[in-house]
Amino acid sequence: MWYSGVIVAEKPGVARAFATYLSSGRCRVVKVAGVPVHVFKYRGGWWAAVGVRGHLMDFDFPREYNDWRGVDPSQLFFIKPVRVLRRGMLKYVRALRQLARSTDLVILALDADVEGEAIAFEVMDVMRRANPRLRFQRVWFSAVTRADLLEALSRPRSPDPRLASKAFARMVLDLTIGAAFTRTLTLMVESRDGRLPKGKFLSYGPCQTPVLYLVVKRAIERESFKRKKFYEVVAELEAGGRRFRAKLDRRFESREEAARTAAVLRQARRARVVRADYVERSVEPPEPLATVELERRASRFLDIRPKEAMDIAEDLYQEGLISYPRTDTTRYPPTLNLRAIAAMFTRHEELGGYVRSVILSQPRLRVRQGREDDRAHPPIYPLKYATRDAVVRRFGVKGWRLYDLVVRHFLATLSPPMRVESQRVEVEAAGLKLSAKGLRVLDPGYTLVYHYERPRESPLPRLSVGQEVEIVNVKVAEGETRPPPYLSESELLKLMKRYGIGTDATMQDHIHTNVERRYFRVVRKRCIPTSLGRALIAALSEVVPEAVLPEVRGRMEAELRAIVEGLKEPDEVIREVKERFYEYLQRLRKSEEKVAEKLVKAVREVFSTGESSHPPKRGGSRRLSVRGRRR
Repeated sequence: MWYSGVIVAEKPGVARAFATYLSSGRCRVVKVAGVPVHVFKYRGGWWAAVGVRGHLMDFDFPREYNDWRGVDPSQLFFIKPVRVLRRGMLKYVRALRQLARSTDLVILALDADVEGEAIAFEVMDVMRRANPRLRFQRVWFSAVTRADLLEALSRPRSPDPRLASKAFARMVLDLTIGAAFTRTLTLMVESRDGRLPKGKFLSYGPCQTPVLYLVVKRAIERESFKRKKFYEVVAELEAGGRRFRAKLDRRFESREEAARTAAVLRQARRARVVRADYVERSVEPPEPLATVELERRASRFLDIRPKEAMDIAEDLYQEGLISYPRTDTTRYPPTLNLRAIAAMFTRHEELGGYVRSVILSQPRLRVRQGREDDRAHPPIYPLKYATRDAVVRRFGVKGWRLYDLVVRHFLATLSPPMRVESQRVEVEAAGLKLSAKGLRVLDPGYTLVYHYERPRESPLPRLSVGQEVEIVNVKVAEGETRPPPYLSESELLKLMKRYGIGTDATMQDHIHTNVERRYFRVVRKRCIPTSLGRALIAALSEVVPEAVLPEVRGRMEAELRAIVEGLKEPDEVIREVKERFYEYLQRLRKSEEKVAEKLVKAVREVFSTGESSHPPKRGGSRRLSVRGRRR
């Protein structure tokens, strides 16, 4: 069958959306090489749409470098990786080749980002081998709606080789550095009888390991914190029939001294107000939602892990419920009809009244905007209204909770600020000052729709300077200085964003990889390193700190961006980064005894006691692969 055009999408759901919208629902599914292909009539001819499920290709070392013990890991820095087919992708390659012979036009509808551009070039490579005369057009879109897809098709562009080159350069560097360090660390341990279970190894990654460093660093700060007891004098005061608490503005090291001060206050019986501040302030709504912030808020508000949150967001996107969930942008573009989007939720059983009376009642929307703009995608926003039951049936309760978060966040950005009154009162008695702080919500503003950020009120009575208050009771309270908590996943994502570790598409994966490798656990949203994770960071930090510091990955990302900007060629960036990490590896090997001693002890502890984030997966023996991983 001849096709006027073939649309290649990154995901089956997006391919289905193209076929459905372009044919007004009149399409059928056929199998080509075992892959579902949507066939439909469009513009007077037959078209096909297929989804390829991500990257078709990967980079690997030539087969002869598969022998871990027979190949010096340092050699990997001087070997040019080759392109290989990813596992499970053969049927997609066969389907693309067959479709290539049945058309002369291919629409590259991969995701509108660096990785999507790289996949577009992989698709072109595969299809050109079957039909060198093919014409390719690239379309970019940020939402899977009929309007967005038609708009994208009306404005095709040429594929961008520099964007793709950035992705390919990163893949080559991550392969080379990760494999060389992983093999070196694993062989150090195994050569000293630090036996690892089948399928396990000591992995290193240019993103994965700096993430672990941040987790271990906070754990060390917490555990080295010296706790100190202290004592505070707390008074219960009364004014106009209302009671409130105030504390003395100092801490005591001894209970006796605090008790003597408390006794003085009891004898005073009354205190005089010397300061009474009641300051109104506005609390702005949150900025429009970008990827990392979605993951952070899903973890913080919904207790949904970042990786799971992104998987759910991808499903919601493919279903056309939310816009593209991988974005760094926090500014709505002027072309986005925010009023029309908000109007869809007037039917919302809980939020409909708020949308009508607060948001749409204004002649001009009040829009909260951020500063970031990746010039590729808008922030994440809802594309259509869906009921709770409909979303739960399709995506489960977590799917609904994430969709609901996106909806509420979007509406919050169009809402008025919350107005609160910050209160501070100081009183004086017997020459001693006590202070109290309070908060009163004057107007809940955006928190009516975005309840996650509604504060707990603790209002003070209205007082004035010179007024006297009664001292009802005075007591001594014992306290202890608190160490910083272990890093939460939300905090960790924020730090990764600051240092440039990973992309918005991969940050949650680097956290997940560390958990899989038994380097840290996530317990009640907190990242707690295992003894193996601690040992790895301690050993590397001592002999080659550059390999673990988060700033190093940030520098690498800056060099990769230079490819897109046309300031450097891919081969130049690859060579320079490899040279640095080769030098790091040599320093690591010179300190092999010192490093191995720490790692062997930790390996025995973790794998003999079962200390891990979860039980190991079942499976037979696996062989070492050239990629520095076991398959």
